[in-house]
Amino acid sequence: MSDVLERFLRYVQVDSPSDPDNEEEVPSSPLEHGMARLLADELTAMGCVDVSVDEHAYVLGTVPASAGAEGLPALCLCSHLDTTADAPSLGVRPHVVHYEGGNLVAGVVDGQAVETTPEQVPDLAGFVGQDIVCSDGSTLLGADDKAGVAEICALAARLLKDPSIPHPTLKLAFVPDEEIGHGASLLDLEKLGAAWGYTVDGEALGEFNYETFNAAEALVRVRGVMVHPGSAKDVMVNAGREGFYHPTLIRGTASELTLSYIVRDHDAEKFSQRQQTLCDIAEFLNKRYGEGTVTVTLHEQYRNMAEAFGECPFLIDNALAANREAGVEPSVVAVRGGTDGSQLSLRGLPCPNIATGGYNAHSVREFIPVPSLEVTVEILQNLVAKFAVSQEAVPQEAAPQEATPQAFGQTAAR
Repeated sequence: MSDVLERFLRYVQVDSPSDPDNEEEVPSSPLEHGMARLLADELTAMGCVDVSVDEHAYVLGTVPASAGAEGLPALCLCSHLDTTADAPSLGVRPHVVHYEGGNLVAGVVDGQAVETTPEQVPDLAGFVGQDIVCSDGSTLLGADDKAGVAEICALAARLLKDPSIPHPTLKLAFVPDEEIGHGASLLDLEKLGAAWGYTVDGEALGEFNYETFNAAEALVRVRGVMVHPGSAKDVMVNAGREGFYHPTLIRGTASELTLSYIVRDHDAEKFSQRQQTLCDIAEFLNKRYGEGTVTVTLHEQYRNMAEAFGECPFLIDNALAANREAGVEPSVVAVRGGTDGSQLSLRGLPCPNIATGGYNAHSVREFIPVPSLEVTVEILQNLVAKFAVSQEAVPQEAAPQEATPQAFGQTAAR
């Protein structure tokens, strides 16, 4: 069993879901502390230096640079240690299925097969003959993002065992509560000490993300007006680069109604227009029915991280080249959601996103091929080697050399 597979199978069995009903505390669930302590102990045992875990379950560790790269800027690798509460997530029992084609069966629950068909995931055709890790079908697997955690830790162990492999100083960061939007928000960037970084939190092998949605939450309160839920028809759009207004909660009576929305758009100007539209609607209704009838409260959640890469296109070029060197043709994908890299990039740490190799995240049908876990470690090794030599920044108006938002050929649902 490879090191990365052994780690992954252990990590997914450590319960660490975040709690969307306790967002005021970080971590939102005390279970995340257990995963954080385990990682801190393992980083220390493998020889990382400056290992720490704080009261919010943020874990940091440093892999010293290889000879000759000591004076170069440090590179961060980041994954999140929580899993989602969108599907049952306690008591994960992973197992390895040797896939021979047809439906991929994770397990049988209440007499029903929990399976993924080739029609649902066309990539399955390429996994015939491979070992694939699934849960038993009663819970999610937790590859989002225990796969990223395992891949980073496997790389760190490899580099510490063989310091001759070229790499700069690596700053490892494992953060809580990504699944409920906190993620890297409390990560101390000064203490971290990295110039740039990568999150390892993507999906299919070879996918690479440096663009996300701009995102805001809108809370609309209506007094004295009954609004039919059918008003949401034809508003939500969930494919391509088109943004949306998505009502996530509607509750109330004829005397008072509350509507919660998430507002998304890749384009910053259109994102601003969407927020303004909600305010304009409220103003129109207030003129008709009286001031204070409708109120709109907007809370910006994260920005499109593509804004952060104008001066450092090498972050994109190096990642694409690292995939190709591992025999993987990369695909630039605009994430229909956000990552820890969204927060970090806009806080001054440019941080695009590398794939982990997983599929069907946030569901009991989640799976990850074993070769994808192993190849991702090779991709990360290729990637860090590129930062063992000096990188040159370019003027901000220059576009990324190899990939642009216009080159995105597909999108990933998040």
